[in-house]
Amino acid sequence: MQRGKALSVCIAGATGWEGQAIAQGVLEAADLTLAAAVSRSAAGQDLGQALGRDALGVPVYGAVGEALDGVDVLIDYTSPTVVKANTLTAIDAGVAVVIGASGLTASDYAEIDHAARGRSVGVIASGNFSLTAAMCQAGALLAARHLPRWEVLDYASADKPDVPSGTARELAERLGEVRAPALGYPIRTFMGHRRLEARRSPALRSIRSGSPASWSPRRSSSVCPTSV
Repeated sequence: MQRGKALSVCIAGATGWEGQAIAQGVLEAADLTLAAAVSRSAAGQDLGQALGRDALGVPVYGAVGEALDGVDVLIDYTSPTVVKANTLTAIDAGVAVVIGASGLTASDYAEIDHAARGRSVGVIASGNFSLTAAMCQAGALLAARHLPRWEVLDYASADKPDVPSGTARELAERLGEVRAPALGYPIRTFMGHRRLEARRSPALRSIRSGSPASWSPRRSSSVCPTSV
């Protein structure tokens, strides 16, 4: 990008609640230009009209590969099912990427890192841009050096589709790089439900339930610890 030129941005997932906020921020920034957006549900429309506003002159495409002409940076707030493919497509086109979608695994990040280095393309990846989440993760990584056992409890509402959440998965993977959690007692010695024996890691547990005001047994579920 030439010095003094506004950075051209494409937002994947622009019609989602996070994507809409990012789009507004890009539109208001003096040194950024929103050149394109990606949303399968709004493909072919103007982004403003897709959001129920006046036209913005920002075309919406159905796929990332169609939207990168003249783009400097792709910001991806889509889903775990497409974010890696979107990122690799952008890297191959020489477009830098900011990954805001969660759910990528350590092997996914390794593949992205390899591709980015090969193309000399910058990629910033964070499954959770929350300052609180970042501080909690940093504290957990420090504590894991000194504690023999650790466990990540991932709690969310019943309608959260990813289990475990991307943030919890990434935290468990990073903690595992510091220290594998020791098993206090052999699982075979416990009485009752022992599905843990079939799992590689007992350190990540996901719970999905309704809010206290709307909870019912039909909406609540507990997911046994999963591998990470």
